[in-house]
Amino acid sequence: MGGGGQQTDRIASTNARFGTYTWEEVQKHTKSGDQWIVVERKVYNVSQWVKRHPGGLRIIGHYAGEDATDAFNAFHPNLQLVRKYMKPLLIGELEASEPSQDRQKNGALVEDFRALRECLEAEGCFKTQPLFFILHLGHILLLEAIALMMLCYFGTGWINTAIVAVILATAQSQAGWLQHDFGHLSVFKNSRWDHLLHKFVIGHLKGASAGWWNHRHFQHHAKPNIFKKDPDVNMLNAFVVGKVQPVEYGIKKIKNLPYNHQHKYFFFIGPPLLIPVYFQFQIIQNMIVHGLWVDLVWCISYYVRYFLCYTQFYGVLWAVLLFNIVRVMESHWFVWVTQMSHIPMDIDYEKHQDWLSMQLDATCNIEQSFFNDWFSGHLNFQIEHHLFPTMPRHNYWRAAPRVRALCDKYGVKYQEKSLYEAFADIVRSLENSGELWLDAYLNK
Repeated sequence: MGGGGQQTDRIASTNARFGTYTWEEVQKHTKSGDQWIVVERKVYNVSQWVKRHPGGLRIIGHYAGEDATDAFNAFHPNLQLVRKYMKPLLIGELEASEPSQDRQKNGALVEDFRALRECLEAEGCFKTQPLFFILHLGHILLLEAIALMMLCYFGTGWINTAIVAVILATAQSQAGWLQHDFGHLSVFKNSRWDHLLHKFVIGHLKGASAGWWNHRHFQHHAKPNIFKKDPDVNMLNAFVVGKVQPVEYGIKKIKNLPYNHQHKYFFFIGPPLLIPVYFQFQIIQNMIVHGLWVDLVWCISYYVRYFLCYTQFYGVLWAVLLFNIVRVMESHWFVWVTQMSHIPMDIDYEKHQDWLSMQLDATCNIEQSFFNDWFSGHLNFQIEHHLFPTMPRHNYWRAAPRVRALCDKYGVKYQEKSLYEAFADIVRSLENSGELWLDAYLNK
């Protein structure tokens, strides 16, 4: 987390005024350069700290003026360490007459959710089984080795090359799920090891950037499916999603593409192009612009390894072609798995919901099976993952019945679908959003 003494002294001086505050006062401090948050009824001035926050500048800002207790607990496996860095930022606490929750949130629901988290922690649901992740990494490396062995023994014919491409795409997809585990600090007790292995897997095995991933993904978890806060619903005007945005675009007569046909052109510009075009460009740009030189070295090491291995069989041109074929295949896998739990769900502007309700509105689960668990990297348990992002994924199944029971108690909808239904719902939701846009475009 870092930080020198002079910086701490300066922040402490800035926060010298200690007192009690109402929610109305806290909610005035939401703009860049003037941001307060509340954690466990304590009020913190994070205006300067946001620039140094390891999880990125924006994630704390998304909670400015709000109770951030559940987000704070969700993202930090070592709360005692983080609280040390928060002490200089403390400026006071809520007045005794103020409720612990802001904006009319259901206090009983919030307290029951926090009690559930404590129970799951006591039952060992946040403890890792190291063998699970060792075997997962082993099967990725084995797939990489099998691809090279097949080229050595069977040559570069079309059929063998097609099989090799499938194997490499599988290895890349599974490495994507593994880097996700390390990125969420859900593997090691010491988060430094998580950070190191995250850079190795996403950098050396995938050719991407840990810093770029952290910046995007933690915002998604903090405010899923919320416009202007979740980068994953920034569709670059290629798609309109949810029920609110299509009508908004239609009324404003925005027509960058024929959105009433987006469920058709999705197959051509969505799954095949996200990773090889958009992500590839964004990752390289982000590393250079933000000076992520360590990430860049890890990324370069992936390309050096790949081309040293495959140019000896295919030459440069065909090795580049194979690389892009693998990326397109991986991109399909990634898009269908990640979007099946989000795109068909509620997508809207900030509604200031409690943690449980916000995550359940934005996520759904897919039926459990050995294949679904492996295929999706256990993101078929998207609800449990979003509620408890530092929980090792092999324990989601233990938490799921308890989460469902809590949702039933408070009337929060807990959705679970088949894999086929979830995939179909992506297309259906895009079609429905397109129709809403067309109706608003023509008639409002």
